[in-house]
Amino acid sequence: MAYFHGVYNSEIDTSLTAPIQGSAGLQVIFGTAPIHLSRDPAAAVNKPMLCYSFAECQQNVGYSDNFKDFTLCQSIDACFRVFNVAPIILVNVLDPGKASHTTVNAAEDCPVADGQVVYKKPYVLLDTLEVKNGDAALVAESDYIAAHDNDGNVLITILAQAAKEAATLSVASKSLNPAGVTRADVVGGVDAMTGQETGMELIRHIYPKLGMVPGLLLAPGWSGDAVVAAALQAKTEAINGVFVCNCLLDIPTDGENGAAVYTDAKVAKEKMGASSNHAMALWPMVAVGDKIYHYSAMFGALTAYTDATNADVPYESPSNKDLRITATVLADGTEVVLDQQQANDMLNANGITTAINMNGFKSWGNKTAAYPSTTDPKDMWFSVRRFFDWDGNNFIRTYFQKVDKPGNKRLIRSIVDSQNIVGNGYVARDYCAGYRLEFLESENPATNLINGHLTVHTHMAPYIPTEYLENIREFDVAALTAALTA
Repeated sequence: MAYFHGVYNSEIDTSLTAPIQGSAGLQVIFGTAPIHLSRDPAAAVNKPMLCYSFAECQQNVGYSDNFKDFTLCQSIDACFRVFNVAPIILVNVLDPGKASHTTVNAAEDCPVADGQVVYKKPYVLLDTLEVKNGDAALVAESDYIAAHDNDGNVLITILAQAAKEAATLSVASKSLNPAGVTRADVVGGVDAMTGQETGMELIRHIYPKLGMVPGLLLAPGWSGDAVVAAALQAKTEAINGVFVCNCLLDIPTDGENGAAVYTDAKVAKEKMGASSNHAMALWPMVAVGDKIYHYSAMFGALTAYTDATNADVPYESPSNKDLRITATVLADGTEVVLDQQQANDMLNANGITTAINMNGFKSWGNKTAAYPSTTDPKDMWFSVRRFFDWDGNNFIRTYFQKVDKPGNKRLIRSIVDSQNIVGNGYVARDYCAGYRLEFLESENPATNLINGHLTVHTHMAPYIPTEYLENIREFDVAALTAALTA
């Protein structure tokens, strides 16, 4: 050991850049997480976990690069390692309290070497370890300390002297079984006996508990299932009875109902029932190096990042923005190469958003999943739909304080004047082309007034994305003639 005498320097790793924050595109993400690596596995089940950093995600639900087994980690990685945007809300449905979500590992003899045992079982829940020296049970923290190593094994450091001298120790445990999670766990429900809510039923908890309104709902790895897709689309409306948001759906790239080629994506979209004006249908998957993500995880991060860089106002489309990926792929890693015409004619034309490589990969597509069945601007353009939803949610939160106050002229004038000041600000900043709120006598008959029902009317015109730019060119004969005869 070195002998220190004098003045010395040391260094630590540079801190990560603080994520940019925004709530307009607040992502609520459902799936599975490696909670055996979390601070408190029991507290990380069917509970909305608000996270502002990668470290907070690790503490709350754990983290692993195994995106197939632990689907929430796709979004954790995309948000904090690719786009560096926060916050996100994670809902883990992998429940160690369910027998189908765990595997019981029978006792086995493990060799002791240098006072340690390497227990080679995946996804072990440390609080279920049973370590014995012969018939004598060892006590955690006093006879041994256990921790997961970087290879996914459990490293047991022995403290008790008698156990250190043993040739082997008997170890039994219980491990997480991500394969046991089903779509029913993700969709969730309400226990008839206890009233406990799980899965997507927890969406209604977010505003009462956190004071935040969901902006995007997603379930990477699960939303390609028709049942999960239907639940996500249904949950975008009437959250807490009043709020609305949007969801991101992954068209599967494999399986009987999937699309392995772009020409099959339209049929796959229809099979999964992606048709809501509050949904975006996405195809295919994306990759960063050897990491493969469902597109919704990356697109959700991109959308939140776009909002956050625009003063947290969702007026700009995430289409044609840098996607920060290295390839578009199928589930098995096969590369998908799309050109602009293929992306336009077979995907965008059918309400499917994709990605193309134009000197770097860009997201490509502005239409909601409702297109082409609807051509209403507020329902077919993703950015317009989100601006409507965001403005409506803000109106509810702002003027909830006015409910139950006397319905007199002063109240009406206060609402109209206040909201028009807000709208004028939107117009001045070019968030929208026009914004006007008014109280119309024709929409407030006496029958409504005597029942305490006041109606205001908002006219707004968010800008439409410039999806088509045409350059008309012609040969200028006059210029040629002038040049030659001058």
